[in-house]
Parts: sequence; C-alpha cells; structure tokens
Amino acid sequence: MEMVLDVYKRPYDPQYPVICMDESPKQLIAETRTPISASPGQSAKYDYEYRRCGMCNIFLACEPLAGTRMVKITERKTKRDWACFLEEFADQHKKAEKITLVMDNLNTHVPGSLYEMFPPDKAKSILDRFELVYTPKHGSWLNMAEIELNVLTGQCLNRRIGDSAVVRKEVLAWQEFRNNKNAKVNWQFTSEDARIKLSRLYPTLES
Repeated sequence: MEMVLDVYKRPYDPQYPVICMDESPKQLIAETRTPISASPGQSAKYDYEYRRCGMCNIFLACEPLAGTRMVKITERKTKRDWACFLEEFADQHKKAEKITLVMDNLNTHVPGSLYEMFPPDKAKSILDRFELVYTPKHGSWLNMAEIELNVLTGQCLNRRIGDSAVVRKEVLAWQEFRNNKNAKVNWQFTSEDARIKLSRLYPTLES
C-alpha cells in the first residue's frame, strides 16, 4: 500500500508517466419493448423485462496528473487481450522513457501474458517499457483507474445497452470528452494518513 502511495507522490513528468489501469465487465442488456420517452410532467418509462445479450470487457488506463485516459472494449479479458492493450498503450507513449503502471493482482496482469501473445523479443521490448506496481490484495481502492471507471459508468453506461458496438461508440465519445476536458484526479491520501486511519492493518510492535 505504501509503495503505491509513494508512486502517487511523484511529480508529473511526461518522460516517466504514472498510469493507472483497471478493467470491468459490462453486461449487455437489450430492451424487449420500446421505451416510452419522457414528456412534460412524466419521466421516461421502461419495461421491467429485458434480454441478455452476453458480456463485453472494458479496459481503462488513465494518467491522473495529465488528465488523459484510454479505453478499449473487448469481447473477453484474457491474458492476450491484456497484452494487446498494453502494446497499444505503449505505442501511444513512444516518447516516454519508462511507464509506471499501477494495477491490481489479477492473474492476467503478469509479464508472462506478453510472452503468450508475442515472440520473446517483442514481449521483452514491451515489458521493458513498464515498471509494474501492484495494489495489495483487497486494496483495489488504491487504483485511481477505479475512479475513472466509476465516472464512465455514471456518465455513459448506466443504462441498458444490448450491443458491444454501441458500448464502444459511446465509450469513445466519453473518452474524447474527458480528454478534451483534461479531467484530472486530485489524490490526497498519503502514507501518513494510512498509518493513522488504517492503523489496524499495521503489525503491533512489542517493546
């Protein structure tokens, strides 16, 4: 936890960007009846019945100090999907010397995933671009990408959508809007705060 918090104290440096990455499933749900649009004095009405249309996955990487983010919609969230997302993200930061990547401990988020997707030389070249920093178990709240995912859900995806193509279109529009707005995350929680507010998580030293 304190290692992640120390990373968040680093000043903004485009040559050494700090990136937070997370992923989230999105259930695809279609309407079975045409909703009734809102009218003066009446809210919109939706039938309680719906049709399940499968799932898609949302990959999101954000640079909190720069106010930028990249979102990609995939059918699955396998090791290969994650490796391709990392490659695409690295390509967008070609001028960076080293990318610090904060993420959780999913079994897909490991260097071996790159080697399952790419030849060894390419996998190594991508991996060398990154410094991997993992949030602790049960500590995913330390990942600022969760904040961005919550904003994405609240502003864009908190309704029934039955087609992954529509999800992709909506998410790309949201990404452009947020990036143009230069929306940043003002992280305030520090190691000093943790030692007070989360003192129960620290071992008790015997004198």
